[in-house]
Amino acid sequence: MDHLSVGDHQCVRSRVDMKQEEEEEIEKKQKGVCEKRQGWTPCFFQRPDREMYFYVGHDIIVQEALDSYAGMIWPAALALCDYLAWNQHQVSVQDKAVLEIGAGTGLLSIVASLLGAWVTATDLPEVLGNLRFNLSKNTRGRCRHPPQVAPLSWDSDLERSYPASVYRYDYILAADVVYHHDFLDQLLATMKHFCQPGTTLIWANKIRVESDLVFMDKFQKAFQTEVLVEDGEMKIFMATCGGNGGRGRTGEGGGCRDNKDGKSEAES
Repeated sequence: MDHLSVGDHQCVRSRVDMKQEEEEEIEKKQKGVCEKRQGWTPCFFQRPDREMYFYVGHDIIVQEALDSYAGMIWPAALALCDYLAWNQHQVSVQDKAVLEIGAGTGLLSIVASLLGAWVTATDLPEVLGNLRFNLSKNTRGRCRHPPQVAPLSWDSDLERSYPASVYRYDYILAADVVYHHDFLDQLLATMKHFCQPGTTLIWANKIRVESDLVFMDKFQKAFQTEVLVEDGEMKIFMATCGGNGGRGRTGEGGGCRDNKDGKSEAES
């Protein structure tokens, strides 16, 4: 076996250092473009060994798993991340209790945490490992309030696992949770359960198929809604509980329960 001389080792190290410096310089240029951009198009760039996003002044590295829907980052998550980051004057989650349903890889919860929210990210039990890893990797030492991770199945007995008298949130976030699956009714019921008086629900989705439109119509009838963003197939809705005196988009009575108050309580 040939052996490298001291000079050879120095040459190898020099080439490695140069390659690393080149990659870092490319990242700096790409991040500079991200910082200067306008609009809500999300900032995203690739390296051979990872994918990186840039929000709220931070690099966010997300580990994906292509074997499930929850392991991928979907367009509406990027759109909502960007909306929250660029519209804090309109929607500020700082020091607010925030629940994300269908958190997937956790990108949206990461951004909300970096914006200063008390975040609880939820999804099915079998995908929480990757979700927890991404949140920990990207928020540790960066956030005012460390995010929490919890299991949440839309078809479960929510009043038993998440009693409304205990679990109150200022904001509910959901991104691309409506797609081709058999739990749309359960999803809407989950939204109604957590959207109490005093809660704001923000739902972002890319409309793809007819069932998405059906759900959107039910959603607008169940809550008082406002369209925050409408760009082709991409839509971001803000919704509040109509209560007994509220009205949905077309005048129907709101589908939310009356509660004693809308104060949010962050989990310990």
